Amino acid sequence: MNTRGLLDQLLKSGQEMLGNQLNKGSKPAAGGGLGGLLSGAGGGALAAGAMGLLMGNKKARKYGGKALTYGGLAALGVLAYKAYGNWQARQGTGNHEPQTLDRVPVAQAEQHCQAVLRALVAAAKADGHIDDRERALIEGEFTRLDSDRELQGWLHAELNKPLDPAEVARAAQTPEMAAEMYLASVMMVDQENFMERSYLDELARQLRLDPALRQELESQVRLAEGQ
Repeated sequence: MNTRGLLDQLLKSGQEMLGNQLNKGSKPAAGGGLGGLLSGAGGGALAAGAMGLLMGNKKARKYGGKALTYGGLAALGVLAYKAYGNWQARQGTGNHEPQTLDRVPVAQAEQHCQAVLRALVAAAKADGHIDDRERALIEGEFTRLDSDRELQGWLHAELNKPLDPAEVARAAQTPEMAAEMYLASVMMVDQENFMERSYLDELARQLRLDPALRQELESQVRLAEGQ
C-alpha cells in the first residue's frame, strides 16, 4: 500500500483549491455539509475535491491560502521539524536531529504518511459532520484518485470506524510521527469548535505530547497560516 503519493496530492491540491477560492473572495458552494466544495472541483482537481470534502465548508472559510506554502508533504515535514527542533532546544536536548517524514528513508516515510493520513481522516470526523452521503462522496473521490484496492479498503475502514483518539494515536511509532499527526490534525480542525478542540486535547494526551511541544506545533501552524 502506497499512501505517500495520495497524501502529497491531498495536501497540495487541497491547499491550492481552498486558497484560490478564498483569494477570489468567493464563498464555498451551497449544498450543505461537505458536498458543496465538490461541486467546484473539475477533472484536474480531484485531490482538491477529496481534501475539500474532508475539510468541510466551515473549515474552508477559515483555511488561509498561506497555509502549507512549502507544498504537500514537504510542508508538513518542515513544520514538524521546526517545531520539534525548537522544542528540543528549549528542553536542552537538541543533540538529536528530528527524524521527520522529509528526512527519513522511503520505507519509513511511508509509515509516517499512513499515520498522518489516518490522523487527517479522524480529525475530519471530530465534529461529527461526516454522514453516510458525505462518506460515500469522499470514498468516491479517493477511488478516482488512486486505483490501489488495498489503499481503498484501508481508507474505507478508516472512514467508517468510530472516532477513537486512543486508536488513532497507536499509529505513532516515534515521537516525530506523533508530532506530525498532531500537526496535521491541528491543520484540519476548527479550534473554536468545542467538539474539535476536545478531540485535539484527547489526541494530544493519547500521543503523550509534552505540553511545550504541543504549543510549539500549534504555533507553527499559526505562522504557516499567516495568523
